[in-house]
Amino acid sequence: MKKLIVLLLMILPLGAIAQEVKIAYVNTQEIFLGLPDASDMEKKIADLNEKYKLELQQMQDEFNKKYSDFVAQQDSLTENIKLRRMQEIEDIRGRMDNFMQVARQDMEKKQQELIQPIQEKIHKAINAVGEEKGYTYIIDPQVLLYTGPNAIDATPFVKAKLGI
Repeated sequence: MKKLIVLLLMILPLGAIAQEVKIAYVNTQEIFLGLPDASDMEKKIADLNEKYKLELQQMQDEFNKKYSDFVAQQDSLTENIKLRRMQEIEDIRGRMDNFMQVARQDMEKKQQELIQPIQEKIHKAINAVGEEKGYTYIIDPQVLLYTGPNAIDATPFVKAKLGI
């Protein structure tokens, strides 16, 4: 990312000689949070997270019951039964660990799947505004370290393009 900024800073003077350089910035995070699609995405992710929590809670309840039964009965159990019950408890713990890992991966995959169309929509709107307004560069302020007093904030234009 630093290389990109350095490259832009090196290219800007060359471009200024050839033509007027118009630079704007746009706050993509602000735009993202303003889109109804983003709140829909957050709701879908929250719903999926809740489903995983419920399933994990059921597994935790099963583990707790088996463990408490084992602790209560361990003195009266034979060594063979004790080993088998301990193995059952460890199997449940292993299933819980595996479930949490798979759930985390699934949540990340689903979030990426839902966020990609929103990012593409924002990117298309930024490109359209850049072409309409004749900007040479549009930069996100999260990457930009300094914004001068003459910098143009294109965020309102992109929001208008997206209808927010």
